[in-house]
Amino acid sequence: MTTPPAPRAALPRGLTVLLAAAAVVVVIAGLKAASWFVGPVLLALVIVIAVSPVQSWARRHGWPGWLSTLLLLLAVYGIIVVLILTIIVSAARLVSLFPQYSNQATALFREAVATLERFGVDRDAAAKTAGSLDPAKLGSLVSGLLSGVTSVLANLVFLLALLLFLSAEASGLPARLAEIAADRRPVVTALHDFARGTRRYLVITTVFGFIVAVFDTIGLALLGVPVAVLWGVLAFITNYIPNVGFILGLIPPALLGLLSGGWPLMLEVIALYSVLNLVIQSLIQPRFVGSGVGLSATVTFLALIFWAWVLGGLGALLAIPMTLLVKALLVDTDPRANWVTALVRSASDSAPKR
Repeated sequence: MTTPPAPRAALPRGLTVLLAAAAVVVVIAGLKAASWFVGPVLLALVIVIAVSPVQSWARRHGWPGWLSTLLLLLAVYGIIVVLILTIIVSAARLVSLFPQYSNQATALFREAVATLERFGVDRDAAAKTAGSLDPAKLGSLVSGLLSGVTSVLANLVFLLALLLFLSAEASGLPARLAEIAADRRPVVTALHDFARGTRRYLVITTVFGFIVAVFDTIGLALLGVPVAVLWGVLAFITNYIPNVGFILGLIPPALLGLLSGGWPLMLEVIALYSVLNLVIQSLIQPRFVGSGVGLSATVTFLALIFWAWVLGGLGALLAIPMTLLVKALLVDTDPRANWVTALVRSASDSAPKR
């Protein structure tokens, strides 16, 4: 008669927590090291998720699979091409304006140095700093910025290739999810919730971003700030960055307003952006985002800092979708982790129903 094997002793809880924390650190370090690859992949995934209802609509109306995939590709590439062309045309116009403001930049800088001298800054150090400002260096700065176009184009080619393959694979995804649901229904449900939450977030952010961009463009044009359309496009893009996107979109037009119209115009630009941010992006939009994706304002702010640190600029743009993906994979698939959902969701969703 054989004796049954003795049960394996469970690891101490403290050791389990330490091992889990070590695994999290290793994963985060890996994501940070491979951010050049992970960022474009996640961006392509989010874009395909955003426009996938176009393909679903085509298939429901009897379109062939290849034609619905082609429609999805056209929608994806069309959005990217329009955005890139708008930025290129506006940026080219901005570059052509730089030589006109080099003298103003020099004068403003020297005025600032003179002001510092009046507050006790060493005269020789201030004069040396002012003398080192060469308007010709502005052209070299522009050249340096343009030299980075090659790497941007390389990433763009990688992104377009990813979009091509993901769009082609999207048609077979429902069948694969149905097969997975036979054994892992909570996983499929969590992935569906992630896709719906991502699309809801993108729709809300796009609508409010468009509203802010239109008001910014009109306001800047009325104030006489050059290339107002470019700053409107920038405001639209930075609206996808939670909490601090407004500041990133404000700095360039404010500086250009300073160069073209002095301190009064700069203050008017800051006032315009501040009012729009307070009313639309700080009071109205967070309520829709919080109820739409189930994340509180604090969680979105912390997610922004974390993903920007891990993935760089793309991490800031993808902070909310990435947080929703992590929540779907680690929280929504485990019924024992429902308490995490209660902690991270917005206060309006946590309020008891009457």
